[in-house]
Amino acid sequence: MAAGSSLALVAAAVCLAFAVLAPAVSGDGATLESVPDLVKAMYLNIESFPCVRLLNLSGEIGCSNPGSEKIIAPIVRLTKGSDQLVQPSTVLLPLDQMSDFLLRVSNDPEFHQKVSGVLIESNGANNNLQELSPDRKFPQDAFAPYSNRSHDWNPAGSGILWNRYDFPVFLLSEESTRILQKVSEKNKKTDNGYKANVAEFDLVMQTTKAQTHDSASCLKERSCLPLGGHSVWASLPPIKNGSTEHHKPIILAITSQDSASFFRDRSIGSDSPISGLIALLTAVDALSHIRDLSNLKKQLVFAVFNGEAWGYLGSRKFLQELDKGADSVNGINSLMIDQVLEIGSVGKAVIEEYPSFYVHAAGNSSASKQILDALQRASKSLGSDNVKVKQAASSNPGVPPSSLMSFVRKNMSTSGVVLEDFDSHFSNRFYHSYLDNPGKLTERKCDYISHENPSANLWHFLFSAANINSSSIAAAAALVARSLYILASADSVVDLMTLNTIKVNVSLVEELIGCLLTCNPGLSCGLVKSFISPSSSSCPSHYVGVFLDDPSGTQFPSYADDTSRFVWNFLADRTSTSAGNKSSCTGKCGDEGEVCVGAEVEAGGRCVLSTTRYVPAYSTRVKFEDNAWHVLPANSSDPMGVVDPVWTESYWNTIGLRVYAVQDSTYDWLILLAGLSITAASYCAVLVSRSYISKVVKRD
Repeated sequence: MAAGSSLALVAAAVCLAFAVLAPAVSGDGATLESVPDLVKAMYLNIESFPCVRLLNLSGEIGCSNPGSEKIIAPIVRLTKGSDQLVQPSTVLLPLDQMSDFLLRVSNDPEFHQKVSGVLIESNGANNNLQELSPDRKFPQDAFAPYSNRSHDWNPAGSGILWNRYDFPVFLLSEESTRILQKVSEKNKKTDNGYKANVAEFDLVMQTTKAQTHDSASCLKERSCLPLGGHSVWASLPPIKNGSTEHHKPIILAITSQDSASFFRDRSIGSDSPISGLIALLTAVDALSHIRDLSNLKKQLVFAVFNGEAWGYLGSRKFLQELDKGADSVNGINSLMIDQVLEIGSVGKAVIEEYPSFYVHAAGNSSASKQILDALQRASKSLGSDNVKVKQAASSNPGVPPSSLMSFVRKNMSTSGVVLEDFDSHFSNRFYHSYLDNPGKLTERKCDYISHENPSANLWHFLFSAANINSSSIAAAAALVARSLYILASADSVVDLMTLNTIKVNVSLVEELIGCLLTCNPGLSCGLVKSFISPSSSSCPSHYVGVFLDDPSGTQFPSYADDTSRFVWNFLADRTSTSAGNKSSCTGKCGDEGEVCVGAEVEAGGRCVLSTTRYVPAYSTRVKFEDNAWHVLPANSSDPMGVVDPVWTESYWNTIGLRVYAVQDSTYDWLILLAGLSITAASYCAVLVSRSYISKVVKRD
């Protein structure tokens, strides 16, 4: 009896000790049936979006673990009334404090040492914040074709995008924000130090491991890749490759397709620049219905540039390809470009009763004035109460940050304008922020109806949003389409009957907003899937990405991003004439001048006559040779190449964020002490039991 009692007491003590001292897990213990169930219960994986490490020729920006190991730190929520840290911590931060906090970290090394990681809350952001832009007040000022670099084009800019942070920073989803707020409250209420909820960060960049801290060294050691992608250009009507018959001056309409953000995969860019992209695609669609465009005195060419947010990669590479006479631009050359019309941010032009756009001209040449005149004539043709076109203030130092800067720096005599929804300062208060999203779409009735010109009744029911307005984009598309027709007519008398038939498809504007800017339907929309098979069904992101390998053979790139492939197919379709044999295709077409539209679709594509081409978009200062990327010396004849930072992105193995509970080290010692005590007691109990049993056996 004594032995049995002793063993029972020992077992009870063991159970009691572990029941009291072991930390609670996050799941329901009743459902644990396997080791994976236990791991799932203990560790909570958090949906989030990381800030990653980018490099240039002079250093690094962005985020990374300081070493090659994971970071584990307790979660502390900071508010305006509590801005001190007593130990290295994971900081849970309201979005409206993000800029001030990261600026403080950059300027306070002592405070920086106590920041192990940062988690940015996202819920309620659209309702509380009036502005948030991590870019500078003059974005990419080194590329400006004028000396006044002090102008605040972006008054909301904080510049935090361009700093280096030796700790992880993650943007939480709305659901994750609610979870982490509850976790931080538990930590705050636990004042006995028994257990703490910690965040575990796995954000190890290969450039950190390899100690390669600039683009030249990381490319050499192959721990990074250059930023880049693919631009697209097309002509209307098609141009025969290498034809000597087409010597018409070119009217070049351009826009860009990529944006930037502090968080890599949340670069939406609704107003800047995707509103301009949607307007251009809609304008091309409107012009595609006009007959006899080949009779116009000038050739219409459209270009959508990629990588513009990172040193104007697309426009600069496009100009370099023109100089080289590369296959990607076969049929056109730089001498043929007569005038350039860029569609910039046009999603916020509806402020009061009607859309109002501003024209920023490069220089005061007669050709630039002709573009302004064409825009104003187009405005009048739409009805004076529909769309207003104003010349930007003469006090501006020049054109705002735009692709046109590449053309002007290349040739100061370039005649071009940028159409924007602002005059002297960005109207977009979320420039290069993940909050530059379409906002909440609501249906409303628009009153932009001209009584003088009934044919201008282009808008009836449209969608308005917090950040962009589809009626503004539709107005810009109509304005651009008619202006291009007027410009292409040159000195000849404009056919007013034809001009008035140029109308935009408002449903197309709304569909493109849904496809390119929203999560539902996103790139799974019917329009996109009629041309390509999207590689991702998640929310659209317009970050440029990286250029993987050999850029040769770019007319059939194997890894062009979804947006580039969609733009290529859309432009090829809208600027095409049907091929004679109308053959189906899954890739190349047999006849010269034909391209295969919709090759990725399950039923196969179709061959059409179109001059639509991919153009590689990466820095003119890098070259792919011997199966690796190399940085080229600066060329004094290329002023933009001299100031090119040569942006690269670090490799990484995995990116992860999870939360779990740990106990204080004091309790580790208590558990050890309890374990030793139980072991000693058990040993003593065994000895006593053996002695007792021996006596009993001898007695028997």
